[in-house]
Amino acid sequence: MKFENFNREPGKPRVLIAPLDWGLGHATRCIPVIYSLLEAGATVIIAAEGGIKKLLQKEFPQQDFVSLRGYNVLYSHTKFWLPLKIATQVPRVFLRIYSEHQWLKTTCRQHNIDAVISDNRFGLYHSTIPCVYITHQLKIKTGNSFTEWLMQKIHYFFINKYSQCWVPDNEAGDNLAGELSHPEKLPRIPVQYLGPLSRFKKYTAQKKYDCLAIISGPEPQRTIFEKLLREEFKKFTGTALLLRGLPGLEQYPETEANRVEIKNHLTAAELNAAILQANMVICRSGYTTIMDLVSLQQKAILVPTPGQTEQEYLAEYLQQQQLFLSIPQQQFSLQQALRSSNDFPYLNVDMKQEKYRLVIKIFTEQLQQGQ
Repeated sequence: MKFENFNREPGKPRVLIAPLDWGLGHATRCIPVIYSLLEAGATVIIAAEGGIKKLLQKEFPQQDFVSLRGYNVLYSHTKFWLPLKIATQVPRVFLRIYSEHQWLKTTCRQHNIDAVISDNRFGLYHSTIPCVYITHQLKIKTGNSFTEWLMQKIHYFFINKYSQCWVPDNEAGDNLAGELSHPEKLPRIPVQYLGPLSRFKKYTAQKKYDCLAIISGPEPQRTIFEKLLREEFKKFTGTALLLRGLPGLEQYPETEANRVEIKNHLTAAELNAAILQANMVICRSGYTTIMDLVSLQQKAILVPTPGQTEQEYLAEYLQQQQLFLSIPQQQFSLQQALRSSNDFPYLNVDMKQEKYRLVIKIFTEQLQQGQ
């Protein structure tokens, strides 16, 4: 791989940030982190490839990018086979972790990196520069106590190689991730709770859509969910926007109903507006999506990815908290879901989002002092 040698500007620490490539959520929740780093005076270099890179290039066209291969984890067509499908990919994932760790050593030297921020990428730790690991899953739900214990041991093995861990959730009081972000035992390294992260801003917008459907996540479940929703929209008499979650793709399928728009991808500002213009949102229960919805105080129906235990746990937990309605994909009917949402006692919460900016400001100032 050929690298360009960048010179360091005095007083501007160079921070490499790299999101995981399992869906778009890890990339989108890095957007407010990147903006805060830039506001604090850092130079940001983004490591990504494929759809993640295209999404972030649209948001940050002036930033420098370096290519970093993703884990490219594939899901099964059915929930039953998902554990086996994931298990067969574990050796390749561990090989990628080793490779990205070696890649980081070279990249830090070639690009004069002062610090690294890794969103759930295990191998981006360094022995001589500060490295931050971002995760909301300090406890990984599997549905089995032994495998949950084992997965946490493996996860903490990598987390403890970093300088500190940032958790995008509230430390006390109302929180969004429940046991996932508040386990009985924390990692050995310093853990800071950032509060919810979102790139979106709430403002008054005129309603345009009866329903906004946001598709996300890894294949083949992304495509399965899209096909399900498109069939349901054929019977829908209201106005709707179907967002496919495919950044970089120019062509998109035609819809038989003029009242249903289809888009491959929207910029952050466009999606912010679309959510506020919708009476109801239908989406996966990915954690980044949840943080965005809460920040906009938007009602939503969550349809967790089948077999993805984290999303299934979050959907159930947040329904118990009366924040969102949850419906399994195999039971999903658009008309029935909308009727159920009319009777659901949604709570309207207002979670502040100032803490992460302060944490990043202090982090950047410490880097400046260390130059």
